[in-house]
Amino acid sequence: MYCLNHPDVNDLIEIAIREDIGNGDHSSIACIPSEQTGTAYCIAKESGVIAGIELARKLFHRIDANLVYTPSKKDGDLIQKGDHIFDVAGSDISILTAERLVLNFMQRLSGIASQSYQIKQLLNGYKTTILDTRKTTPGMRILEKWAVETGGCENHRMGLYDMVMLKDNHVDFAGGIAAAIDKTKSYLASHNLDLKIEIETRSIDEVRQVLEKGGVHRIMLDNFTPEQIKDALLLIGDTYETEASGGITLSTIKAYAETGVDFISVGALTHSSKSIDLSMRAYKK
Repeated sequence: MYCLNHPDVNDLIEIAIREDIGNGDHSSIACIPSEQTGTAYCIAKESGVIAGIELARKLFHRIDANLVYTPSKKDGDLIQKGDHIFDVAGSDISILTAERLVLNFMQRLSGIASQSYQIKQLLNGYKTTILDTRKTTPGMRILEKWAVETGGCENHRMGLYDMVMLKDNHVDFAGGIAAAIDKTKSYLASHNLDLKIEIETRSIDEVRQVLEKGGVHRIMLDNFTPEQIKDALLLIGDTYETEASGGITLSTIKAYAETGVDFISVGALTHSSKSIDLSMRAYKK
C-alpha cells in the first residue's frame, strides 16, 4: 500500500486513537481480565470491494504489537456477504479497543473502492478515464484517493499544489480567460514551477476563447450536456485533453463516456460513497 507509511496517515491514526480511546477503553478494562486472550474475526455483511486490509494490520499493531493479524482477503478483492475478512488473536482488551477504529476505516475505504469499481465496470470498453476530485473527508484524502485507485478509477490532482486548475471563480477574479492564462503562465515561469494547467469552461464560447489563447494542457467542460460536449470536442479535436465534470451520476455517466471525452471527474466517488457494512465477532470460548 503506497500510502500506508505516509506521515499524514500516521498522524491520522494518532488523531483517531485520541478521539476514540482517550485515556482508556474503560468498558473493556472494567469487565475483562488483563491477561485474558482470545480470537475475533471480521465478516462482510454486504458485497463489494474490500479496502484497508493492510491498514487494519497497522492499526491493530499500533494498539498492541503482540496481536496476531491474519487476513483472508487482500486489498482490492471482491467480497460477498458472509465472507470471512480476517482473524485477529491476542489480548481480548486490545482487540476490543482496536475494533471500532479498524472497522471505521475499512468500511469507509471499502465503500469508496466499491463505488469506484461499479463505475469502472459500467464504462468497460470506453476510452474515458474516471477521475476523483478534491471532495474528500478532511485528513483522509490520501487514503480515500488510494481507495479510488483500489476500485479501478484514477486520481486527479492530490491538492492545490500539484496542478493548476483555473476554475470559474479564478477566471472571473482574474478578469477573464485570457488574463487568467497569461497571469498563470507568468507566475509559473517566475517561480520555476513545472505544473500542468487545466481551465474550466462553462460554454462553447469560453471553449473558443481558450482555443484562441492556448497555453493550457486540459480543458474542463463543466456542466455541459453530452450533446454540448460533442460540439466542444469537434472544436477542440486533439489539441488538448478534455474533461467532463459537474453533476454526473451513475445514470448519466455512460452518455458522457459515449461522447469520447478523455476524462470524467466524479466527486461522488468520495463525497457520496456508502460505507460497506463489516462486523467483528469474537470466537466463543
